[in-house]
Amino acid sequence: MIVTGIEEISRSRSRIYLDESFAFVLYRGELRLYDIREGKELEEEAYRRIMEEVLPKRATLRCMNLLKSRAYTEEQLREKLRQGMYPETCADLALEYVKSYHYVDDRRYAEEYIENQREKKSRRVIEQDLSRKGLAKELIEEAFGTKEEQGSVPDEYALALKWVQKKHFDAETADFKEKQKMAAFLYRKGIGSDAIKKALTID
Repeated sequence: MIVTGIEEISRSRSRIYLDESFAFVLYRGELRLYDIREGKELEEEAYRRIMEEVLPKRATLRCMNLLKSRAYTEEQLREKLRQGMYPETCADLALEYVKSYHYVDDRRYAEEYIENQREKKSRRVIEQDLSRKGLAKELIEEAFGTKEEQGSVPDEYALALKWVQKKHFDAETADFKEKQKMAAFLYRKGIGSDAIKKALTID
């Protein structure tokens, strides 16, 4: 493989291109260590060490540092590593490591998210949130199944009543148009039709 480009990102880091394609990002000291120069061939052993040792270790440390502040899903961590321009194979190795120690556990993340959000959001909204975080539909359903057994899922009627009260809505004095407007608001919050009708006493 020939080093066809070295593009400086900052004073300490550079993008490295091999055979006209982006390969990875290295620090200035690593360029010297592996004798990486434009137009020069990169030795196979140097490439192996970079891809199997240097970058996976750095990616793992990046994941660990992120996880110190809050929980992440596997996909969220993968996106962080993409933003850091880590090769996909190096990201795979880093994620394999943090998953092996359960530092990242998407099922646990989903269950904890449901528990933390059940008094604020409807099931539909929570499902959408988890899906956006990269969790598979099957895993989300399994997590909800577990939380249902524990009695820790959103109570849509209670949520509807809370939002009705917050809006200072009086179902007894409201006319049909006002009830329709409130019903549309609750639907956007993910509340099902039965809970909406009960909360607004719509026959």
